[in-house]
Amino acid sequence: MQLFLNATSPYARLARILLLEKGMVDDVTLRWCDPWADDKALLEVNPAGRIPALVTDDGTTLSESLLIAVYLDSVSSRLPMIPTSQLADVLHLAGLGQNLMDVAFNTVIARKHYGAEIDQSELGRRRQRAMQRIVEQLNSELHESQLAPSITLGEIATAVALDYLAFRLPEVHWREAYPQLKAWHGTVISRDSFQQTAFV
Repeated sequence: MQLFLNATSPYARLARILLLEKGMVDDVTLRWCDPWADDKALLEVNPAGRIPALVTDDGTTLSESLLIAVYLDSVSSRLPMIPTSQLADVLHLAGLGQNLMDVAFNTVIARKHYGAEIDQSELGRRRQRAMQRIVEQLNSELHESQLAPSITLGEIATAVALDYLAFRLPEVHWREAYPQLKAWHGTVISRDSFQQTAFV
């Protein structure tokens, strides 16, 4: 298999963490690329030019991080990331993580192309409100004591999103505002899979 990615994408990081947690690193060739440069090899497997993109052993191409995660979880029975006994809870949390990732990423990209003043636009203010609401909800739902030795897709997606928020939008100060969430997050990112894939 091949995985197209870069080092600062939260979506690509989610896929890499799945590979590490599932013990599938040796089964996949990492193809580092710049999606903003219309990388030719990336466009051949994903015409949208987005990462991550996964090429399976039979040549099928998959895009979107959560869909790639579902596929990787299905092809290896080791440590299920989406256990059927917790399906609704895991997908609920994965959705919150994905939504937080989206609003944070879109904020970063909008600022890159239009300047920080874009935050004052109608869409910019909507993103800021959504970011705050999601973090507040995560703080109300997540407790360090809930964590099991294994990890789920929901926990991975949420922890990656929070890490991306701290990496790209430190002015949000979610760690200072939500010590309970900070403790939960600190425990999750202490895992080797997170340490190996830390944002740089």
